[in-house]
Amino acid sequence: MATTHMGSCLCGAVRFRTKGALRGVVYCHCSQCRKQTGHIVASTNSKDEDIVIEGQDAIRWYEASDVARRGFCGTCGSVLFWKHKELDTISIMAGSFDQPSGLAGEAHIFVADKGDYYEIEDGLPQFQKSTPAIKVAQD
Repeated sequence: MATTHMGSCLCGAVRFRTKGALRGVVYCHCSQCRKQTGHIVASTNSKDEDIVIEGQDAIRWYEASDVARRGFCGTCGSVLFWKHKELDTISIMAGSFDQPSGLAGEAHIFVADKGDYYEIEDGLPQFQKSTPAIKVAQD
């Protein structure tokens, strides 16, 4: 039986359900993520075929670059998704999952661009840009 994870935005207008294993949580410190959320993004991902999203009409998409877009709830503003146009996966914000999520941290990316008001001290691998395994909008 496949593992199922469920989650939603703050107001519940958008709900989702994934099946199967999720990637470990990647913490992104790039300036786009910081500007959108006010801090960093913590996300996992799912194959497109393994996620069901209810409330699609409430999702607003913002094209932050030529290769990716960011999805958020148009009602409550919750940041929910990051979607690379060339990949068959969707990043899902870790904090939007119902508890217990079963998620665990994997790595930090774009640490060269991190905010100057905090330190990263959790012992997870840190990458100045991204990792070869994680395709992102910028290098």
